[in-house]
Amino acid sequence: MRLTLQKGIDPATQKVVWLMLDENYELVEPIQRYLTFLSGTKSPNTVEAYGNDLKLWWQFLYSVSLDWRSVQLADLEDFAYWLRVGNTSSVVSMQPVEACRSERTINRAITTVMGYYEFHIANQTVNFKEFDRFFMPIGLKGKTFLAGIAKTKPMRRKLVKLKEPKKFPGCLTDEQVELLVNACKRLRDKLIILMLNGTGMRKGELLGLTHDDIGDFDDYSIKVVQRDNPNGARVKGQERIIPVTKELLQLYEEYLIREYPESGIPYIFVNIWEGEIGQPLKPNVLNKMFNRLSEKVEIKVYPHLFRHTYATRLLRLGMRPDRVSYLLGHTSVQTTLDIYSHIVEEGDMIDVIKKEEDK
Repeated sequence: MRLTLQKGIDPATQKVVWLMLDENYELVEPIQRYLTFLSGTKSPNTVEAYGNDLKLWWQFLYSVSLDWRSVQLADLEDFAYWLRVGNTSSVVSMQPVEACRSERTINRAITTVMGYYEFHIANQTVNFKEFDRFFMPIGLKGKTFLAGIAKTKPMRRKLVKLKEPKKFPGCLTDEQVELLVNACKRLRDKLIILMLNGTGMRKGELLGLTHDDIGDFDDYSIKVVQRDNPNGARVKGQERIIPVTKELLQLYEEYLIREYPESGIPYIFVNIWEGEIGQPLKPNVLNKMFNRLSEKVEIKVYPHLFRHTYATRLLRLGMRPDRVSYLLGHTSVQTTLDIYSHIVEEGDMIDVIKKEEDK
């Protein structure tokens, strides 16, 4: 079966949409319904990634002659194997087989498939009882997967998940951050670096900031707000308020006075010297900026690295993981604990969090 994930523009909203088409260029309706649902809450890049995962799931089902509404837990396990080695042969090789995909990539695909079934269960496209075996609910009785789409998510353990090797992406030292700032000639670029370093925001969150999101000089804070932005920037995690330093707000004020164009655009980080002046920066422009910086200072640096730097700094200063989780916009403190397990001390701190969550 040949599927095509096609990018398009919704004529009514002018937003990016992703369409799953079959070999006859007709919509694959069950997948399309889910992608349309995701478009309301996820960034276009995330929806594209989910679409590619479901494309693989559909190809797998076709290769083993399975209907998507009649799968078993064992089929999900076979899917993981199929992603790993690229075939579903029952013959086990005695020689080492090179993996086609990483454990992280496979786990993401499995998570996508499970979310797809949660959506169809909530919409009663399929029967809940047929798919409850995909999960091991913890502390839940008699609840449907509709809760998985609600804001309050149940704690669940996936029954199919590969063990991922622990690999921390690293972080920057204070000296390296200072070197990067000094390498910038423009206040806007300096502010970008210090804003990322001082808030731990994702790239999309930074590029979606407006002047209304900056607090006054009485509370020293920045709001991360979910909205549709013309540059495609999106807030991936939760809305939140992040405290910042007085010095960062002073730099922001200086940037407005000395460099910011008179455009009437509400966005903070905009084109000033090239491109469409006054329009919000696009993610690819930010990537190019950091590529140039990396070559200039001979340090491999990218926006997300500041996020890890921010979290590492707070945890080493003794901030509780649940508070760090909030500031990062993680939907669960477990995400923070998983990524920064090398920093978080096992034992008392985690036990206290779990006890408070159980109250």
